Amino acid sequence: MFFELPQLPYDTDALSPFMSKETIALHYGKHHQTYVANLNNLLKGTDLKCDNLECLIAETAGKPDQTAVFNNAAQVWNHSFFWKCLTPLGGGALPDGAFKNAVLRAFDSEENFKEKLKEAALSQFGSGWAWVVAGTDGIDIVKTANADTPVARGMKPLFTIDVWEHAYYLDYNNRRGDYVQALIDRLANWHFAAAAFAF
Repeated sequence: MFFELPQLPYDTDALSPFMSKETIALHYGKHHQTYVANLNNLLKGTDLKCDNLECLIAETAGKPDQTAVFNNAAQVWNHSFFWKCLTPLGGGALPDGAFKNAVLRAFDSEENFKEKLKEAALSQFGSGWAWVVAGTDGIDIVKTANADTPVARGMKPLFTIDVWEHAYYLDYNNRRGDYVQALIDRLANWHFAAAAFAF
């Protein structure tokens, strides 16, 4: 078992000025890379037979003796997913189709949906994530602390906002609200979310 840091879907300066090259270098090149390295080291000599992150997350979730493996596997998965949720061509209106229709059924309006997503990101105490997920009842917004992930709860992630401080502190200092607003308005890859919903 050996996991690698996935390639970014854009250049490291492509999200500037809303997410700087320096933030990408720290967040992707240091934090994400460290989770990958830690996970590979933790897996040496274990009897875990998983060959993908989803399996590792499922096998280790809720097991105190596997907390370190879970935390690093989940953070590798969460970050790999997060980068896909961003695009230099992002922000703006949701694309027409099944995802948008599901959002409107659940939240009445696109504006209300985005406001609820922002509220989730801002109300997550400390480090964590705000998520748009698909379930049996349609679209929902949830938040998780630290490395926790909807993948461990049987939910289908469609979109996420990383609210760990390393995601925004270089560019926004302690202004999490400005970071979240910029991400939703300028960087959000709603086409990726729509494709994940349709898959």
